[in-house]
Amino acid sequence: MSRKLIDSLYVEAMVMADEARGYFDAQADMDREALDIMVRVSFSCESLKVTTRLMHIIAWLLTQRAVLNGELHSTELSDPRHQLGDTARSDPGVVARFPFAARSLIEASQDLYDRVARLQGSMIANGEIMPMIPSSPARQLLDRLERSF
Repeated sequence: MSRKLIDSLYVEAMVMADEARGYFDAQADMDREALDIMVRVSFSCESLKVTTRLMHIIAWLLTQRAVLNGELHSTELSDPRHQLGDTARSDPGVVARFPFAARSLIEASQDLYDRVARLQGSMIANGEIMPMIPSSPARQLLDRLERSF
């Protein structure tokens, strides 16, 4: 994994998060007023999707940086909590009804998420992240019992 790639994606995600915060905190209120009530609800939902998407991306990139800095061992990347979280996709038909600035942010966040997801997929395919083999329910129950006593 290239430090330059991770760092550039991190900077991109942080800039986009700042742009999203700036837009949804200020300009979005004026843009929202021009929309009908159902589109306003969708608009609010999409702002949450953008924020969630960006936070998942940033968390994943921080994890990769921790591995590169030796703060986290690469074997821990197989833990689902260190992998890119799932996010809801935006409906292009709904997004098309939003103002240009909102559409741009939504589409850019989805594009960045897709690129990071492909990067993680490539790391899994190259063996850099070993998928966890889930233990059986019986083994999980025995492990819980052992931890309790």
